[in-house]
Amino acid sequence: MDWFDYVLLGVQAVFQGPVAFELAGFAIPISVLMVLSGFLLGILVGSTPGLAGPMAMAISLPILISVFGYHESALLPVFGFLIGVMKGATVGGAVPAILFNTPGTPDAYMTTLDGYPLAQRGEANKALRVAHISSASGDTFSDIVLILCAPFLAIIVERYLDLPEKTALLLLSMAFIASVIGRSAGKGLISVGLGLLAAYVGTGEDFSPRLTFGSEALAQGFSVASAILGVLIVGEVFKSMEDMRRDGISSVNARVKNSERRRGLSVGLLRSISPYIARSALIGTAIGALPGVGSTLAATLGYTTGKGRHAKLHPQKAQFGDGIPEGIAATEAANSSVSGANLIPVLSLGIPGNASAVFLILAADSIGGFNPGPSVFRFNADTVNPELVVAFGLFTMMMLANLLNWTIGGRVMRAMGIMTRVPKHYLLPVILLLTLTAIYIQETRLVAVWFTIGFGVLGYLMRRIDMSPLPFVIAFILGGRLEETARQAFSATGSDPWFLFSSATCIVFMGLTVLILLLSARSRRS
Repeated sequence: MDWFDYVLLGVQAVFQGPVAFELAGFAIPISVLMVLSGFLLGILVGSTPGLAGPMAMAISLPILISVFGYHESALLPVFGFLIGVMKGATVGGAVPAILFNTPGTPDAYMTTLDGYPLAQRGEANKALRVAHISSASGDTFSDIVLILCAPFLAIIVERYLDLPEKTALLLLSMAFIASVIGRSAGKGLISVGLGLLAAYVGTGEDFSPRLTFGSEALAQGFSVASAILGVLIVGEVFKSMEDMRRDGISSVNARVKNSERRRGLSVGLLRSISPYIARSALIGTAIGALPGVGSTLAATLGYTTGKGRHAKLHPQKAQFGDGIPEGIAATEAANSSVSGANLIPVLSLGIPGNASAVFLILAADSIGGFNPGPSVFRFNADTVNPELVVAFGLFTMMMLANLLNWTIGGRVMRAMGIMTRVPKHYLLPVILLLTLTAIYIQETRLVAVWFTIGFGVLGYLMRRIDMSPLPFVIAFILGGRLEETARQAFSATGSDPWFLFSSATCIVFMGLTVLILLLSARSRRS
């Protein structure tokens, strides 16, 4: 078998897989249906202030697993739904930012600077169309880069990095994530340390569980779902509830006027925003390939770069911040192009780059049959690698989601403006109830619900002291892999305690780890 055969097998796994139902004599594959369902839900969630794609993915994942089970045939339908949510939420996030000056996520803040002034002038439809085409363009470009780069990066890692080098690479990744997320490298390291500590409770190779203090409930350790959903979702709900109690329940935003006719974008406008889309797509893809950096930085850099370029080329015209389409295009193309590139370290290294990637890894770990990392792209001409088939099926569903985005995404996005009027104090209790219910469905033990609430309190406290919970989550996921790789490297080097410095590559990785932490601490102090 060659690479083209694997591509065909991946496409067939999506379009010739289990059938959901027949429509007019045509069989509708379950994977295609799940991509469509997730995409529509993602736009709905992204258009609702206070919600986000990772929140919908977190609630949906346990329910999906309970429906499809733990068999390997469940991988593609579950992945398809999660990818659809991720794609839909990316394009839907511009709706509240443009219509009501309410960025649902931090990366949508820059969209408000030009989107809301356009809406106030009665050009909301134009602003939403520009946001849609920019988001879809950046997302599609990022996915193409993912498909081209992830296999080659994985092959390089598998061929040239041995166990000590892989251990050093994991440490470098955690240090990088701790440094770039949040406002303090020290808090990032504490978050990573807490994640590793939680990951090692009740686990290990000894017969007696560790760090349990004699508790039977802790002997089984913390489930990944309880820790991640607790810190990311329940913690955010607790903080939002306190913010509402302190600030009061805000009233519904006033309706913006929309006096324009509903028509498409002109050729001249498309020509004027194209350079900003292309530039921001490159910026967002480059940033997205770095684990943990996130779309907020991409949106900021895309906007500021486009702003400087526009001021230089058109000093006499309206500038960024005055309500021009170029500002929306620069922002939306940048933050949308992060999503696909964020999966490059996931599929090639097994390192999650953002919260959405965390839930894709969680789905793979829960179902089994797919282990994100260099082994996914291991090619053998004699035998079939099922993980590689799943990977190309994943790429197929991402391109299918992009096709949905280009065809129906804009219309659904503009129709979801009504979701910006849902009061947040109605949403938060529902989210909390759904999250705890989803945990109980997957774990079927009440102690898991209490663990989730406990991690939710931890996530709330982390947010109160301005400590990002994402390093905790990534460290919790990578903790078991780090320990296993370190044990194997220690054994393979003849119990050498200095195995992390056993080669030039290891020394470079460890040196970069220390350098990143020092530079981050110095830049934050300055």
